[in-house]
Amino acid sequence: MKIGKSFIPISVVALMLAACNQSSSAEKEPTLLRLGHIQSESNAWHKGSLRFAELVNEKTEGSVKVEVYPSSTLGADRDLVEGMQIGSVDFALVAGVMSNFHEPYSILELPYLFEDLDHLEEFVYGEDGKRLQNETLEETGVRGLEFWLRGPRELTTNKLVESPEDLRGTKIRVPNIEASVEGWKAMGASPTPMNFGEVYSSLQTGVIDAQENPIEFTASARIHEVQDYLVMTDHVFGYVQLLMSEKTFEDLTESERGAVLEAAEEARMYQNEIVFSEEEAALQLMVDEGVEVIEVDQEPFRDAVQDVNERLADKYGRDLYDTIQSMRE
Repeated sequence: MKIGKSFIPISVVALMLAACNQSSSAEKEPTLLRLGHIQSESNAWHKGSLRFAELVNEKTEGSVKVEVYPSSTLGADRDLVEGMQIGSVDFALVAGVMSNFHEPYSILELPYLFEDLDHLEEFVYGEDGKRLQNETLEETGVRGLEFWLRGPRELTTNKLVESPEDLRGTKIRVPNIEASVEGWKAMGASPTPMNFGEVYSSLQTGVIDAQENPIEFTASARIHEVQDYLVMTDHVFGYVQLLMSEKTFEDLTESERGAVLEAAEEARMYQNEIVFSEEEAALQLMVDEGVEVIEVDQEPFRDAVQDVNERLADKYGRDLYDTIQSMRE
């Protein structure tokens, strides 16, 4: 039988196809995703973000790579959330500003809502915290992956503050959150909402007199260079969330999604382990560089905000507020 010139044995065709598949698989570019946050590279948020990126790379065997952009490179908090909604930002670390996108988060920003860190953990890592994340996803298109812990928020000032009466006339920077604005008004200050990236220069030039943040946050941004006092108010036991664009999540394969979720949980444990040891080091740094630490009786500050808390609980979520309060018992 005469064989035509175009004949190629089936076995040869199979080998050629296998080689092509291996080649295309080897040449496939990884999916590059971007994670933004407002903190400096020395902050625990950044270290946790880098660990998350490392874990995602490992768990997806390099098919997904996460690039981390600190120091508001991708925008301020609100910009990051809006970016996740449209898919231009893939991940972000965002705290209380989420209340501008899903109102019940305002409850978590009420001053003196949580008694201590254990109280906060009981909420965010329980069923109520998961329910809040699910509601946020439905309303905003932004997926809450994990809550990361932070140290309590403390006040820094350029004048001695020992009671709410000492706050009169003090221009204090606060995040653009109603609970923060109204809470500090009730404590006697003149709150000024402002992006965090503007705080250092505004303190330096006298546009504001004070600000409030966790110690490690304050120290890593070198805020203590332009503030004299650290006032231990412990007025908010807060969190930051590792968030993800649902558009990005849906574009991943099932195995990649699982890898991202696993990486998020492990990165949360890593960040939570280092954040408080770093806070101790940050406090020592601030003291060594001249900041005076003021211990205050917190009860007058707590009493000053109770009417605000009750009013905002009715506005943003009485059920959530009462649930958190019941955990005190």
